[in-house]
Amino acid sequence: MRKSKLSWYKQNRLIELFVAGSTARTAASLVSVNKTTASYYFHRLRLLIYENSQDPGLFEGEIEVDESYFGGTRKGKRGRGAGSKVPVFGLLKRNGKVYACIIPNAKADTLIPIIREKVKPDSIVYTDSFKSYNALDVSEFTHYRINHSKTFVNDKNHINSIENFWNQDKRHLRKFNGVPKEHFHLYLKECEWRFNHSDPKSQLLQLKQWVKQGLN
Repeated sequence: MRKSKLSWYKQNRLIELFVAGSTARTAASLVSVNKTTASYYFHRLRLLIYENSQDPGLFEGEIEVDESYFGGTRKGKRGRGAGSKVPVFGLLKRNGKVYACIIPNAKADTLIPIIREKVKPDSIVYTDSFKSYNALDVSEFTHYRINHSKTFVNDKNHINSIENFWNQDKRHLRKFNGVPKEHFHLYLKECEWRFNHSDPKSQLLQLKQWVKQGLN
């Protein structure tokens, strides 16, 4: 991050409001800066998160995987029916971290290689009944699937945690009244970072450290 013309006091306040989930418009009003200035500062914070967030590494144990769709002007379906929405894919270790990425499509040829790259063999993988996960039935993983048309939870056989992550992300992004497609990867990484570092105090300390490092 290049040296900002804002005082460190105002930068501190903007970082605090960013962590609190405020919009740039609200932050600008509270800190008494121009809305464009606040928007640009928030953008730079998202860049720092994107550049400094570490890969969670190889997942093992019980892993939930799922795909979702963000944005667009109409309710989308899977695959070609998703319209103008951005398809994303996520893996979540139960009681652990999450990994999310933008994908070109939700076909098996796209999803299975990501699972193989990110999940340790012999792990338990939970999915819904989407056909792209069929290949997991004869793979190096133990595969359980939940049929949402019949039930949402069956003892351990569910993907509630990853679905809650998607819902949390969409609630956070909804307040911005649209996210530019060219910057969506920054917002997605922000949501992943917020989940993996859920303590606001930890988020605040980490962001302030990254900002100071960028100013040196």
